[in-house]
Amino acid sequence: MTDAPDTDNETTLVEHLIELRNRLLRCLLGIGLLFGGMFPFANQIYDYVSAPLRIYLPEGSSMIATDVAAPFFAPFKLTFVAAILGAMPVILYQTWAFVAPGLYKRERHIALPLFVSSVLLFYGGMAFAYYLVFPLIFGFFTSVGPEHVAVMTDITRYLDFVLKLFFAFGFAFEIPVAVVILSWTGLVDPRSLAEKRPYVVVGCFTVGMLLTPPDVFSQTLLAVPMWMLFELGIVCGRWIHRAETPEEDAAVADKGG
Repeated sequence: MTDAPDTDNETTLVEHLIELRNRLLRCLLGIGLLFGGMFPFANQIYDYVSAPLRIYLPEGSSMIATDVAAPFFAPFKLTFVAAILGAMPVILYQTWAFVAPGLYKRERHIALPLFVSSVLLFYGGMAFAYYLVFPLIFGFFTSVGPEHVAVMTDITRYLDFVLKLFFAFGFAFEIPVAVVILSWTGLVDPRSLAEKRPYVVVGCFTVGMLLTPPDVFSQTLLAVPMWMLFELGIVCGRWIHRAETPEEDAAVADKGG
């Protein structure tokens, strides 16, 4: 006697894959539409991103392009990255719509704020880098060079430099979300994390050393916010930990509600 094929499971899997494909296509469509609308302003976007360096360049100096195609590809690359970042609300919604049906009611109440706060914190990290970190490090870099050396930065190298810092600060600002998730899932206890604070501080400065340029200013400007965000994550994690009720069966019964 042979077992009958589990057609229900196969159908459900196919439906999930089709839904995943459709939501990925919507994300790509959102990125494409945003990129198409932003590309005519690619040079202006690059001017805006390069402003923190250009205001510190000595009189008579300017940014340069050492590659023939760099004047086109540098703004193109920046605009594409900006389109992805600008489409994050669309990506967030599609991700949430895909995973929400499989979550318990209690999990949805926590997961949605985590989704939203993760995007806002990432944007906040990039804004912190642009408005606070860039003026400090570029002002420092352009003031310590030899007197007779003209500062003329290549536009491609500058873009790679700032994108690295943007993403470093963006991901560093996700620390509170990571701490809350670890506390929520029970993988760590907020009190045990607080006891490991000295190791975390050392780790923050180590990460700052690895992710930023080799100067103490940018390393400190990344490490200190990471530490503060870790403390914020502990506070939020304690609140989540206290809010957890022991009646797990009741939470299970709420699934789909």
